[in-house]
Amino acid sequence: MSKFLKGTFILLIASLITRVLGFINRIVIARFIGEEGVGLYMMALPTLFLVITITQLGLPVAISKSVAEADALGDEKKVKRILVVALSCTFGLSLIFTPALLLFAPMLSEILFTDSRTVWPLMAIAPIVPIVAISSVLRGYFQGKQNMKPFALSQVIEQIARITFIAVLTKAFLPYGIEYAAAGAMFASIIGELVALAYLVASFKLKKHFKLRNNFFKMARQGKVTFEELMKIAVPTTGSRMIGNVSWFLEPIVVAQSLAIAGVSATVATKQYGELTGYALPLLMLPSFVTTSLATSLVPAVSEAKSLGNYGLIQHRLEQTLRITFITGSLAMVILFVFAEPVLQIMYGSSNAAVFIKFLAPFFILFYCQMPLQSMLQALNLAKAAMVNSFIGAVIKIVIIWLLASKADFGIMGAAIGIAAGTILVTFLHFTTILKILPFRFKIQTYLFPILISIISGFLGHYFFYSVLTGHILLVRLLLSILVILTLFSSLSIFTGVIRKEELKRFRIIGWLFS
Repeated sequence: MSKFLKGTFILLIASLITRVLGFINRIVIARFIGEEGVGLYMMALPTLFLVITITQLGLPVAISKSVAEADALGDEKKVKRILVVALSCTFGLSLIFTPALLLFAPMLSEILFTDSRTVWPLMAIAPIVPIVAISSVLRGYFQGKQNMKPFALSQVIEQIARITFIAVLTKAFLPYGIEYAAAGAMFASIIGELVALAYLVASFKLKKHFKLRNNFFKMARQGKVTFEELMKIAVPTTGSRMIGNVSWFLEPIVVAQSLAIAGVSATVATKQYGELTGYALPLLMLPSFVTTSLATSLVPAVSEAKSLGNYGLIQHRLEQTLRITFITGSLAMVILFVFAEPVLQIMYGSSNAAVFIKFLAPFFILFYCQMPLQSMLQALNLAKAAMVNSFIGAVIKIVIIWLLASKADFGIMGAAIGIAAGTILVTFLHFTTILKILPFRFKIQTYLFPILISIISGFLGHYFFYSVLTGHILLVRLLLSILVILTLFSSLSIFTGVIRKEELKRFRIIGWLFS
């Protein structure tokens, strides 16, 4: 098995575990602090990711690409120089932005978010910035080495640590108010990241072939050339992520202001935004663990192939990635669309967000494609084009949200429409950009058949849930109905050749991957 597929399978398994644990986190938060508390939590979260994006400076992707190329040539000295320069940059920036976040939190909460209670979650997340800055560099190093075990296991460890503390902290702070409970949930994230960083540092010490501390400051001062090489990749990558995070940062502000124009109170707006971004979107993003794994493995794999001039392999990786994405995305789409209400009811005790899931589910197949396509662009030195595409999509999304959410007829659904429009546009722009430099054999049946099979399976699953299994309790009905969809989808996929029989053999060695 290739390093690409082996790394992808490791990340896939770890990402699935991480997503499940992440949902346990969200369920705990929702049960303790409710929709309004989730709204406060979700309003503060984009600010955190914006600051982290600025601090990281796009270096994780640049590190992964550069380390993969240097490793292919056996240049360990260059690998060390890459790490020294990257750590110096990210840690230095974190020392600037951590106090800045603490300083500006009151202004952000009062002026922009229209809900002064967001100040405590904003201040609680500030200490996480330097921790994430260092861990992201180490993750980029392991990714570039195509050693995905530390990368993957650190995510699992982080979630386990977070779950351990999140219930305790939210419950401890709840008597003081919902805003303090939301801040407690944020602080649990800091503990989780700190534990994950400790594991990454230990793994790095065991795996490295050089002493990082030797001549650290000397190499940092003499790292101008390495810095420039990293920036050629990092700056456009940062631009793409900055655009995404600025868009995410502006999104709750635009939604809050638009709903206020539509006559919706701040409390109701916070609750509605919590339903969309705290309940619906995480469920829709859950299946993306597959494409996130593919996207993470693509950067070093394609970078290595490009350095060797093997464009045939690059094309094969793209076809392989999109095919897997459409199969898993189609299956996820139909399950979420058919069972939106019962899934939400079981997880959160409320099905209010079902309307958002049913509307957005078909568009999220393209969202799942978007991540590996962007990784492909970055690996092909087209990060600048990816940045432009992301900017266009973000502007369109924000404009649509402002225009529609401010109208009483649309309200919060205007935000959902804006998210869908931005997703469609960016995905197609990424794909057309790749087609300009890379030949691609587009076989319609490869992408149409999974969708048709998923629709057929969905009808049968719906029939079983609402007609055949009505005498069972809700959880049993849901699990059995999903099993019906999975069985029919798998059978039809194998019968029609969507899933090839020889590919199933690869799953037998999953246990070996972690040996």
